[in-house]
Amino acid sequence: MRTTEAKESYRKSDFRQPPAKSPAERRALIVEYAPLVKLLANRMAMRMPPNVSVDDLISAGMMGLLDAIDKFDGSRNVQFKTYAEFRIKGAMLDELRSMDWVPRSTRAKIHSMEQAIATIEGRFGRPASDSEIAEQMGIELEAYYDILNKARGIELLSLDDYIRDENNMESSKSFRALFQGDDDPVRQMMARELRAVIADAIKKLSDKERIVISLYYYDELTLKAIGKVLGLTESRISQIHAKAIIKLRAKLKSFYRFNVS
Repeated sequence: MRTTEAKESYRKSDFRQPPAKSPAERRALIVEYAPLVKLLANRMAMRMPPNVSVDDLISAGMMGLLDAIDKFDGSRNVQFKTYAEFRIKGAMLDELRSMDWVPRSTRAKIHSMEQAIATIEGRFGRPASDSEIAEQMGIELEAYYDILNKARGIELLSLDDYIRDENNMESSKSFRALFQGDDDPVRQMMARELRAVIADAIKKLSDKERIVISLYYYDELTLKAIGKVLGLTESRISQIHAKAIIKLRAKLKSFYRFNVS
């Protein structure tokens, strides 16, 4: 989230050829930032199921680093480390999506939870409680918490997942194509609306959910460290985090359903 300015600054520069770097410059940057790739990979793996390989994340991250080296333009008012981190994380996320590591059955249950949350919050105009969500889904509270535990890492979603065509089928359009890379006032307006939707959705989270989101994404604390701050177990923090992300996913899906074709 703190790399937003870097992303904005590079939106148009991605479509032009940056100054070429010498082999020596490339090697120096690879040596200097390879430890960052390893650090980001291990940090991401902590949030993933055991079957996600750290080595695979590192390999993907190195490709992201090479991509950053090739596309970085030093004339822009952005530090290379900031831009490289954005590219490295993006490459790792792409690798995770290609793995399809979330079982189909779990995806279906998460989708059902998103619908339940949207129904409850639409009805009462306030954050849905755990018991209300479980009741709306027609399951026991224990089963509900089990879904949250299995949804660990669900924050690694692709905005492209929500693009649908006029028949509500998966579209070949990408998020980048819809909102980035041109000066179309309609697309600029939609991008502003999307940011407003996300901000409003975060405001409507429960107090604990907002705190967890803030500490995790802005202060970059681990779930274990957040648990110590709030006096809760790491498992409970993981559940709170997963529920908050599922709520945000529900809001995003609603936005795309009515604004993107």
